[in-house]
Amino acid sequence: MTKSLTSLLTIFGLLVLTAGCDRPVCENTNSIFEQFSPDEKEYKNELVKQLSNFDKSEVSYWMDSYQENNGTQSILVKVQGDGLCAKIHFIVDGSDKGIEELLKNKGKGYHGAELENLRFDVKKEGESYEFIFKEISGIVD
Repeated sequence: MTKSLTSLLTIFGLLVLTAGCDRPVCENTNSIFEQFSPDEKEYKNELVKQLSNFDKSEVSYWMDSYQENNGTQSILVKVQGDGLCAKIHFIVDGSDKGIEELLKNKGKGYHGAELENLRFDVKKEGESYEFIFKEISGIVD
């Protein structure tokens, strides 16, 4: 009986630890984020609008994927806040502070990792915006 109880508690503990390492459930309720992709003008414009409603401390960022196009590195990041569930396509240009290894490994092994204290610039490009990565303080995997 004691051996069974120990095994059961061990399994329960492992399940709790495993569940605790994943990002919180995020459910999108914004139709613009459903209709358009993160690279489209309408999506970016709505995202800038939504992000302006949040304090930086109320938003979390989670690595989704690495991309490279014509020698330009970028990362797709999930952004999450109270009622906000979207993705941001960050261009990595001029600064890779905190993500040097992530870029070196082309994002492999970092999917789902939290990007702590992510800082970025929003640059107006015609009728749309570009998101330029600046730095993070750490990666929680």
